Amino acid sequence: MLTHIKSAIQHFKRTCNFFVNSSHFLTLFVTVAMAGAALFFANITPASLPEPMALSTLEQATDRYLERLGPSRQELTAAGLEQRPTSSWPEDYKIVEGVLQAGDTLSIALRRVGIEEAVRTQIIRALAGLLDFRTLRPNDRFKVVLDGNGELVESRYETGPLDVYRVNRAADNSLQAEKVNVSLERRTMKISGEVTSSLFAAFQPHGENPRLVYTFADIFASHIDFNVETRAGDRYSLVFEKYYKNGEFVGYGRLLSASYQMVGGETLEAFRYESPDTPASYFDRDGNELGASFLRSPVPTARVTSGFTHQRLHPILNVVRPHLAVDLAAPEGTPVMATADGRVVFRAMNGGNGNMITIDHGNGYRSSYAHLSGFRRGLKVGDRVRQKDIIGYVGSTGLATGPHVCYRIQHNGEYVNPLALKFKPRSVLAGAELAAFQTQVKEITRLAKKGGESQALLKVKEITLEPEERLTLL
Repeated sequence: MLTHIKSAIQHFKRTCNFFVNSSHFLTLFVTVAMAGAALFFANITPASLPEPMALSTLEQATDRYLERLGPSRQELTAAGLEQRPTSSWPEDYKIVEGVLQAGDTLSIALRRVGIEEAVRTQIIRALAGLLDFRTLRPNDRFKVVLDGNGELVESRYETGPLDVYRVNRAADNSLQAEKVNVSLERRTMKISGEVTSSLFAAFQPHGENPRLVYTFADIFASHIDFNVETRAGDRYSLVFEKYYKNGEFVGYGRLLSASYQMVGGETLEAFRYESPDTPASYFDRDGNELGASFLRSPVPTARVTSGFTHQRLHPILNVVRPHLAVDLAAPEGTPVMATADGRVVFRAMNGGNGNMITIDHGNGYRSSYAHLSGFRRGLKVGDRVRQKDIIGYVGSTGLATGPHVCYRIQHNGEYVNPLALKFKPRSVLAGAELAAFQTQVKEITRLAKKGGESQALLKVKEITLEPEERLTLL
């Protein structure tokens, strides 16, 4: 009899333990607790509220309890639901990283970090035909993963942030090479400000790369010469893209819109537009392309040291005579651009003009560039050149007191002031193209209004660059 009583008591204990640790007990406990809480808060007073520390402790205890209710890591792993992070490898694997140094081949760089010859050969053979080894550059990065037996598992080679190649061992034990996707963050930015001395100085507070300033100035190159036509109080604004990889700046993308408001004068506006029928270019709000037939200056970063005049005291000959050109001073070797499409009709030394190039642009227009230090390699008489092509370099050959380019334009045989010419736009959008452009202008304008007066982040988007895609950066 006593034995039966003890057995009944033990059975009761087991039943209680099972119930307490089961979801049935939890459900009953929560129900009772809610009922008690309702009765309690009906008579609650501020003095009876728990202290902040007590609330924090209660939240932590609740979190710990909910964690215990969830499945364990071992259970997830056993069920095949937990994935190891892609960057994690078994403990006995060896990971070797390095960079190319000046004069390195890939084989030399791999050997320097201790990769055996057999593995080096495997990597190079796998990448052959996919990666052009002639394009490798110092500071290119690589990583090699070896298993516990020293066999190649995976290798990555990164030549620049946008070109990443991978060699990995497939299920059949063969090695496969591929160019991999690259994840980027595209930030659409807006900056604006006021000119006090020069355009370059006005951009400095934003900490942007000079490439952005050059691109901005180049957009309006046929309408304003920023070397001489800027005034204190002029205002600028632009919307552009910046690309980041893993939080590091990669480069500038498209410059979507730009404006330059001159004191007491007009406001220049530019909006980038392209379509299957229209190559990428910049247009004003009415759809007129800004890239006119001639640039204002063949050297955007130069300063005018002598203008167009019929009476000038020659600095070397010391005689007064016409100077039917514009002198643009810049450091020796600064590239000189063709200001319009045309054909080279003269390229040689020309007395006091030094090294000179003359280009025929058709419709009675010719431009000349004198005192050059040299010509672009391979350029010869008869060659066709495009607007902005480099044709030579600033120098001081001939009668010159310092490095500059003497820039002249003739129209029907008569010299005209290059800085006073007005040219028609290259093209004008119309019809469906104009409607699509104006829709885009409205969207960019709306986006730009979200930003402040000086600098603002307008939009962020995660993108994936596929292996066959090319991203054009400034």
